[in-house]
Amino acid sequence: MWKSLLGLLRKKGDRFVRLDGRQCYLRTFVESDARELAALLAKNKYFWSTYEPLHRDEFYTEEAQYKKILESLQLLSMNREFSFGIYDIFTNKLIGHISLYGIKRIPYSSAFVGYSMDQHYVGRGIATEAVQLVLRLAFTSVKLHRVEAYIAPTNAPSIRVIEKCGFVQEGLLRKLIFINGEWVDHYMYAILQEDYKQQSGRG
Repeated sequence: MWKSLLGLLRKKGDRFVRLDGRQCYLRTFVESDARELAALLAKNKYFWSTYEPLHRDEFYTEEAQYKKILESLQLLSMNREFSFGIYDIFTNKLIGHISLYGIKRIPYSSAFVGYSMDQHYVGRGIATEAVQLVLRLAFTSVKLHRVEAYIAPTNAPSIRVIEKCGFVQEGLLRKLIFINGEWVDHYMYAILQEDYKQQSGRG
């Protein structure tokens, strides 16, 4: 049963999930990650604000991220979200974050994936590997039918990542998200379980 994933690893009483790749590993956040996560967010504040909303200064503090992690742990306990840090497998450094969120059961059996990489690690294939690890979790353990992603048409690097992972563009959602003073169009991308099985040879 996929819920047994929550008991795979334990750290100081907190449940977390770890997924290993070749260049990176993913681990769901625990409370003690708040300082490192806040530092990552502050470091990439303006780099990420090209495609994401720029937040108030307090968002980038350890206290705020501690609260966010508590929220993510609550959602994890309800099987509604997996919020992972992306870690360099050679240095154990936090270099990004990725989430499988908005998990819905039948009749939808779907979720969204969203991710951001430290600007110094972009272009190395790590984001692609992180998405592939999350898809493996989504389709083989969580047993979802569909995973979706929203990407701005101007975000060419993210479009390359998602298309390498087998997502198909299904349409344009006009003025979907309010980002830094304007409504921004986003493409709807999706991958189905049968797509994943076919491309991974699991079908």
